[in-house]
Amino acid sequence: MTTVKGPASYFPSIEKKYGQPVSHWQDAIRSSPLTRHMELVNWLKSAYGIGHGHANALVAHTLAEDRAGQ
Repeated sequence: MTTVKGPASYFPSIEKKYGQPVSHWQDAIRSSPLTRHMELVNWLKSAYGIGHGHANALVAHTLAEDRAGQ
């Protein structure tokens, strides 16, 4: 079994703490009019009460996925 590293390593605790699958948060990030990393992090923190580390991991992973898919 490989150890998950990087932002995805936070995903199990994010799902447990906030009660939503990671896909829910990725959809929210992608539907936001905001595009800059820290704007999205601060938005998740203020709008949903997500901690900084968790918000940062979600945004970093989502933006990296989107860049890879282009």
